[in-house]
Amino acid sequence: MTADIISIPRAALHEQVAHRLRQMLVENRIAPGAKLNERELSEVLQVSRTPLREAIKMLAAEGLVELLPNRGAIAVELSEADVLNTFEVMAGLESQSGELATQRITEAELAEIKAMHFEMMAAYTRRDLSNYYRLNALIHQAINAAAKNPVLSTTYAQVNARLQALRFRSNQDEDKWKNAVREHEQMIAALSARDAQAMRAVLLAHLYNKRDVVISQLREKTQAALGSQA
Repeated sequence: MTADIISIPRAALHEQVAHRLRQMLVENRIAPGAKLNERELSEVLQVSRTPLREAIKMLAAEGLVELLPNRGAIAVELSEADVLNTFEVMAGLESQSGELATQRITEAELAEIKAMHFEMMAAYTRRDLSNYYRLNALIHQAINAAAKNPVLSTTYAQVNARLQALRFRSNQDEDKWKNAVREHEQMIAALSARDAQAMRAVLLAHLYNKRDVVISQLREKTQAALGSQA
């Protein structure tokens, strides 16, 4: 497990640490089911254990890690049923966000989303998955924000936290990644045209395609584990 050395300001230190840990979990630098080693993480992030423990509590509240009595914290590993149920909810939240965004988005918000999409396409061209995913997530968050419904935004953030790592890994297949990019282009077109029906349809398809990739990856992982035990 490695991470770039970062300089963290004293203000809101635990929030900065939580951000870095979240990135490590999403990018699989801390694998699902792995124990979060406080001593090792303190050295990697160059912080004391106090802000580290506060950060871990934040991630536990988000559902990214699980705190176990006398065992510390482990990275959450979702079952197939968990994934199916969470994607089902997320698809509804994403499509609702998109539909409302077409009705409420401002020209400035649309311009910002288009700019992020342009940057994301550049990252895709470089096959820079880390930056691609960062921009991808920002675009989805901006669409959600453009819906201008704080209850929807809060619920979206809570549910999406559980799926970030799985959504990141779903782009590691070249064909699936290409398809996701095509769907993002359709989102931008529907949003620009203020076409609520098209936006809802593409976001539903996008989420269900992600779900299918993730389920396939989980099943492959399970089969590989069973094969190694045979």
